[in-house]
Amino acid sequence: MTNPTHDIHSPRLADAWAVLQAHSNAGNPLQPDASRLAFADPEFLLRRETRGIRFQLELLKPDLEQQAHGIHSTVVVFGSARFRSEEESAALLAQAEASGNTALTERLRKLARNAHYYEKARAFGALVARYSENKAPDEKLFICTGGGPGIMQAANRGAHEAGGISVGLAIALPMEEEANPYVPPALSFKFHYFALRKMHFMMRAKALVVFPGGFGTLDELFEVITLVQTRKSKQVPIILFGSDYWKRLLNTDMLVEEGVISPDDMKLLQYVDNPQVAWDLIKAFYEL
Repeated sequence: MTNPTHDIHSPRLADAWAVLQAHSNAGNPLQPDASRLAFADPEFLLRRETRGIRFQLELLKPDLEQQAHGIHSTVVVFGSARFRSEEESAALLAQAEASGNTALTERLRKLARNAHYYEKARAFGALVARYSENKAPDEKLFICTGGGPGIMQAANRGAHEAGGISVGLAIALPMEEEANPYVPPALSFKFHYFALRKMHFMMRAKALVVFPGGFGTLDELFEVITLVQTRKSKQVPIILFGSDYWKRLLNTDMLVEEGVISPDDMKLLQYVDNPQVAWDLIKAFYEL
């Protein structure tokens, strides 16, 4: 008698995954199996030689799902995953102070100082969602973030609270928290490859709003600046939220003085401190 958990000769392609699941449910370890259908064979798909196929799948899956949900244009929001809401930051700081842990208290005090950025990203997300509420499908704009906590959660939360949907493009990292709860499950994607994730950020982006953040935020910001500067990507508004933070961090005047960028490159960046001003700049750019 044929073992039903090993029989891959099914009349329907989709049954191949059910067979694989049954194999797992029976407690059988996954081993290489030449008779398993290639597309339903994780051992095969995870080989070094099939990396190109995995690239294609990470490109295609989020693309098809966003098309199915009518998401053609996005406003991308980047920023620190560490910032929390003012309410949560105050509570965490109070707990740390009560514990007497001075190192933790100092760290949380710094984060609490920046909690207002969470609230402003939340307000910005709501502005975008409210604008799109009664628009025709091809005129809607959707918030898109990295899908994680902090500023990302804030922007997704604002869109959710305003009655809109938004997109989360998360990355699988050892230290990364779960996707934030304000992104619909069907639009909460997880990537293995940074490159494919960045490509998806830009594929539908009509604007980029960058809140204060660390290495990850800087990496994403400079990727976009470089694409726009070199005309590999269409020109979009690149808005740096938190003028004091960004002007302390980026000495673009020095880059012009040293001749490594042109004065016109300075026009790629705009500094704001207010959610409405950020949104007004985007509307003005596209004459909305």
